[in-house]
Amino acid sequence: MDVGHFTPVASLVGGVLIGAAAALLWILNGRVAGISGICGELLGGARGETRWRLAFVAGLVGGGALVRLVHPAALGAPHASTALLVASGLLVGFGTRLANGCTSGHGVCGVSRLSPRSLAATGIFMAVGIATLFVVRHVAGLR
Repeated sequence: MDVGHFTPVASLVGGVLIGAAAALLWILNGRVAGISGICGELLGGARGETRWRLAFVAGLVGGGALVRLVHPAALGAPHASTALLVASGLLVGFGTRLANGCTSGHGVCGVSRLSPRSLAATGIFMAVGIATLFVVRHVAGLR
């Protein structure tokens, strides 16, 4: 971790906003804020489900656009080629289907409900992320 660039206040505010959004979606709509499920069901979801899903995705995109306008350096530039980013996105999509959910659905919503499946999935997400970082940085020597 780069301690010189650690932002505890911004991180706490971001975490609170994510938690509040997930809690409100659950309380007001009875839905889990799992991004892969929300996006995946946009194309073939149940009747009457499209509007809130589009609003949720628009909020994600709009939030990123707002951050880009207000504080452009916060997002930074991609550190990989477009091809690598596309391949990475496809692998993440495959993984979310394999795990029946994504890090937001399992990690934020499932863990808070103490779901055994989500606890296991989140542990696996973290272990694979740590192993990937180790291999990329210490075996392959990439930064």
